[in-house]
Amino acid sequence: MKKPAIKEYHYHSWANNRFFEHLQALPDEVYDKEVESVFSSVSEVIAHIYQVDQLWLSVMAGEPFEQNIKMFKKAQKKAEGKSLHAMEKLYHELSDQYAAFFDEQDLDEVITTEHPQYGKLEVSVAELVQHVVNHGTYHRGNITAMLRQQGHASVPNDYIIYLNEIQ
Repeated sequence: MKKPAIKEYHYHSWANNRFFEHLQALPDEVYDKEVESVFSSVSEVIAHIYQVDQLWLSVMAGEPFEQNIKMFKKAQKKAEGKSLHAMEKLYHELSDQYAAFFDEQDLDEVITTEHPQYGKLEVSVAELVQHVVNHGTYHRGNITAMLRQQGHASVPNDYIIYLNEIQ
């Protein structure tokens, strides 16, 4: 049986993939259309989730704060102005990086993270994975609202649907 954190991350990837498939079935303009929301477009939310996922992988790998910021900025540049298909490719590459990391990492290991504003935090890698998943879930909710605002349905992506599908 997979460790719960890995199963949660697989859910995160599955849910992201459901959105990629759904967005590809919608008119092209839905992806970049400006809307009044937390983000100005679906493409901005997709890029944001990617950037933060990249950042947290760097944190989990034990990189210092300055390196994590560099990684985040690099991810921002990578995602800037990318099409839906290009972002999907970046997500798949990042998911492969997470899989390789999980193969080498003890997810129960407690690491210390440091942030200039929030201070030191001792946290397990598994808890950071849970944070990545929660963050993605929150922002997929933003995408759902943005799609509805544009007159389109979203895609079911609840954890229980994932569990039923993989059973």
